Amino acid sequence: MARWIQCGLMLGALAQATVLYGEAVKSEAPLEARLTTLAQQADSPWIILPYRPNYIMPLTYSSHPNNLPLRELEGDKEEFDKVEVKFQLSLMLPLAEDLAGDNGDLYAAYSQVSFWNAYNRDASSPFRDTNYEPEMFVLFDTDVDVAGFKNRAVSFGAVHQSNGRGSEDLSRSWNRLYTSTLLERGNFAMKVKPWWRLPEDSEDDNNPNIDRYVGYGDVAAFYKQGEQLFSATVRNNLRSSGNKGSVELGWSHPLHKRLKWFVQYFNGYAECLLDYDQHNQRVGVGLMLSDWL
Repeated sequence: MARWIQCGLMLGALAQATVLYGEAVKSEAPLEARLTTLAQQADSPWIILPYRPNYIMPLTYSSHPNNLPLRELEGDKEEFDKVEVKFQLSLMLPLAEDLAGDNGDLYAAYSQVSFWNAYNRDASSPFRDTNYEPEMFVLFDTDVDVAGFKNRAVSFGAVHQSNGRGSEDLSRSWNRLYTSTLLERGNFAMKVKPWWRLPEDSEDDNNPNIDRYVGYGDVAAFYKQGEQLFSATVRNNLRSSGNKGSVELGWSHPLHKRLKWFVQYFNGYAECLLDYDQHNQRVGVGLMLSDWL
């Protein structure tokens, strides 16, 4: 029960930040509205804003939970349940603005996604894996026409992602530099985000082949129809032989002004870092506090 209360308090703390841009997404150009609202809120000191979607899915079903790492390294003979809780916390903080004339705002962001075997009483309801992702990026507003789309923003950033495990064999981490372009046309928006992994010494690298499963970037597409938002994020390693990647689909619809129904489907590799090289399918349903748009 205490863990459920902690999750509720964590997500509840985001409600006030969500309201800051809640009205703006009703615009016919939702991406432009969100960027405008974020720019306005950046003038307020120490304001914390939603970054990626913030949600909790109390019910998710995973086709292939990976029991092998914990069994081999921690001597745990229990198996993970296929039904578990998944939740994501994602926030950002404006640090500085107008770094290049009247453009270029600096942000710090933090995202965390957890996979909680909450209903597995035999194994004391463990957290199967939690991924931590701090990053910093500079966002530049743009207003350029690209093949019928309006390029609204370009960002450049650095990100670290790890699962915080102490055991060398269970630890996963990597660092990347990335650029991201935001395109919009009416109620459709798209984010193209290529990245480059910062090299590590082979003796320190606990996931040397992660690029083969995660790929070298992602493309996310969003379509807003009335109060509904449909999203799709695709990653691929772009290899003709041994082609791997993932697709994540989402649908959200308002429940009331501060909450949305949320359905998510994942198919592919690297949904979590611990199992980055294991194929998995997951479907889940839950509640969302802040959306992409």
